[in-house]
Amino acid sequence: MAELAITEVTEDGSEPDRWVALLHGIYGAGRNWRSVARSLVAARPDWGALLVDLRQHGGSAGFPSPHSVEAAAADLETVRVPGSVRALLGHSFGGKVALVRARDSRDVDQAWVVDSTPESREPSGGAWEMLQVLQRMPDGFESRDAAVEALVEAGVEQPVALWVSTNLERRVDRYVWGIDFDDMEALLRDFFRLDLWDIVERPRDGLELHFIRATRSSVLSADAVARLRAAGQSNGRVFLHEVQGGHWLNADNPDAVVELLRARL
Repeated sequence: MAELAITEVTEDGSEPDRWVALLHGIYGAGRNWRSVARSLVAARPDWGALLVDLRQHGGSAGFPSPHSVEAAAADLETVRVPGSVRALLGHSFGGKVALVRARDSRDVDQAWVVDSTPESREPSGGAWEMLQVLQRMPDGFESRDAAVEALVEAGVEQPVALWVSTNLERRVDRYVWGIDFDDMEALLRDFFRLDLWDIVERPRDGLELHFIRATRSSVLSADAVARLRAAGQSNGRVFLHEVQGGHWLNADNPDAVVELLRARL
């Protein structure tokens, strides 16, 4: 049976019984949020952080289809820690995973949704465009640099190309993709299809929802922002925070994310 790859991050000498699970975006891995996790537990040693590789990402391979947001959220049921997972932070694709898991787990008191949206829409945006690029890439490369060069030639910005290239694995004398593009397409299509406004506008008892909007990102539409604010006014348990930076807030402005978590967890 496939298992999630998870890394525990705690402050030296601490034995927390409350944990926050950090859920990355599509094509990512738990390590993308390592610096945020380390800063958070340093500021709040009463908490531990879990860096989770979601299904078919990083070290979490071999999960059976169908691949969906609901399936990725259900995978988290197997997480075992001293104490319990009391909070979730999900970035982009991981944001919807966090919302579904928060809906279904009575242990979870808070879900933090980082530059993601509860709305459904037609597939579009950077992640979808990246998939089209990746599906045209060769199966393997002589070096990681050659892969980055091919991605840049296909129109991908170099920092993003460098990040995506972390999904390459060394196989004898070749670098091959460690993610299955068909699985990525299935996950992305389900992400865009899924409407989760019911969780936001009628959160279960005891659950707070915190949305973090990156100011230089268009992921949250104006209509979605207005609806989030209206939900917060109506139920008192939905909060919208704006943070300076682009979609990749874990790289653009990690200190602001950590400060929000430090103050509100």
